[in-house]
Formats: sequence, structure tokens, C-alpha cells
Amino acid sequence: MSVQENSSNNFNWLYYALGLFFGVLTGAIITHNYIFAILGGVLGLLTAGLFLNAIVKGRKY
Repeated sequence: MSVQENSSNNFNWLYYALGLFFGVLTGAIITHNYIFAILGGVLGLLTAGLFLNAIVKGRKY
């Protein structure tokens, strides 16, 4: 049982990190403005949270 518990690590932080990174990157590339890059990061975090809580939540690994 210990092998199965070790293989199911919690990678939720990866979804948040990717959402933040690509949100900031998209906001910076489209607008060339720091304010909208921060707004893009916030929207990326919200999208990652929605993805984790709505789509991935019921998935069995």
C-alpha cells in the first residue's frame, strides 16, 4: 500500500503555477502593459482553480 500512496502525489500547485505563468505571459504579450500582465496572472489563477475544482476534482488516478 505504501507504493500506491507515494505514486499519487498532489500536483495541484503545478496547475496554479502554469495558470499564473501563462496568464502573465499572455497579458504581457497582448497589451505590453504591466497592469494587464498582473490582471492576466489573476485570471490565469482563477482559471486554474476552476479547472481543478470542476474538471479534475472527480477524476480517479
